[in-house]
Amino acid sequence: MDTAALTAFVEVAQAGSFSGAAHRLFLTQSAVSKRIAQLEEQLGSKLFDRIGRQIRLTEAGNSLLPQARRILAELEDAKRLLNNLSGEVAGRLSLAASHHISLHRLPKTLRRFTQAHPSVEMDLRFYESEVAYDAVVHGDIELALITLSPETDPRIHAETLWVDRLFYCVSKHHPLAKLKKIDFKTINQYPGILPAPDTFTSRIVHEQLLQLGLEPNLGISTNYLDTIRMMVQVGLGWSLLPETLIDKELVKLPADIDSIERPLGFIYHRDRTLSNAAKALLAMLKSDTFEAS
Repeated sequence: MDTAALTAFVEVAQAGSFSGAAHRLFLTQSAVSKRIAQLEEQLGSKLFDRIGRQIRLTEAGNSLLPQARRILAELEDAKRLLNNLSGEVAGRLSLAASHHISLHRLPKTLRRFTQAHPSVEMDLRFYESEVAYDAVVHGDIELALITLSPETDPRIHAETLWVDRLFYCVSKHHPLAKLKKIDFKTINQYPGILPAPDTFTSRIVHEQLLQLGLEPNLGISTNYLDTIRMMVQVGLGWSLLPETLIDKELVKLPADIDSIERPLGFIYHRDRTLSNAAKALLAMLKSDTFEAS
C-alpha cells in the first residue's frame, strides 16, 4: 500500500474536499484524485461518496481512517527516532499555534529558533486551540501551543508555559465604565462578546457564570481575541480579555467576582517520539518564559 496514497486519503478526509487536500499537499487536484482512485482499486472498496461538490466518507472510508492515521504516525515516528540518533536539529517540525499565541507569545522565540536552526523545515499552522488539540490526538501535528483544555486526556502530555489573567472590560466610553462597583447582574444587562461556546476559553467563562446562576447575555461571537478587543473598544459590548490585551482605550470593570486565569502552553501525544527540532523549540520556549518571569 502506497503511503502517498494513504496521506492523500487522510488529507481529503480532513479537508472535506479534493481541492483542500491538493492545496495542503502542494499537488494538483487531479493528482490527488488519482491517488485516491489507486487506493480504492487496491482495497477493492469505495472510500468516498461524491454528491455534487460535497464528499462523504463511506463506511469503508470511516473504518480505514483511524488505521491510516496510525500507520502514517508510526512511520513518521520511526523516521524521527532514526533522525534523532544523529543529534542534529533538522528535518520537518509540524507545529500548530493558536492565533493569540502566534501574535503575542511566539514571535520572539520563533525568530531565535529559525536563526539558530536553519535546517529545520517549519510546518507552522494557525489553528484554534480545539482544532490543534484534535490534530495532536490524531497524530497529524507533532506539537501544539494552545489554550490548555480544562479536561485532561490520558493520551496527551500538557505543560503550562504562560498564565493569562482575564478581566471583564468595556470601552472607556461605555456606560459601565463610569461605575465604581459592579456585580455581574448589572454587567449582564448589556450584550457580551465572547468566543464560541465550544472553545476552551468560553467554557472557562461559562463555568464561572453557572456558579453564579447566570447565563451570559451574548451578542456577537468570534474566536479571535484581537477582533473581540476591537469590538469592545468601539462600544459593541463587554468581554473577558487577557490583561495583555487591555490598553488605555479599555476599562477593567470592578466586578465583585473571582478573577479567571487561563493556562497557555504546549501539548504533544505521549506515544509520539519528539523530534530533536521539537525538543529544541520547547527548551527555547521554556528558557524565554523563565527569563521573562
